Amino acid sequence: MDIISFEPLTKTIAIESITAYQKYISPSKGFYCSHRLLHGGDSCSNYVKTLLNEQKLHQAVQSSIKRFQDCAAGSKTLTSTKATANFRCIVIPCCLPL
Repeated sequence: MDIISFEPLTKTIAIESITAYQKYISPSKGFYCSHRLLHGGDSCSNYVKTLLNEQKLHQAVQSSIKRFQDCAAGSKTLTSTKATANFRCIVIPCCLPL
């Protein structure tokens, strides 16, 4: 009996959904990824797209959860400091709490 894996399709749908978010939603939402503002590097959406391209799905999901938690912590750090004064944005985590 052959086992059918839905992982490639699932990863493709996730990557395309993130791409659509980056193209249509992110530019108009009025705030930035707190993790990227605080630490530099990729935004959470770019980070997760990279994970999906480089890791197995369950590994990418686990790493994403950690990143979103770090982003939420970064948001708290930025709102408690004057670090956001130069960005003129609302600092909230780019991700929903998991």
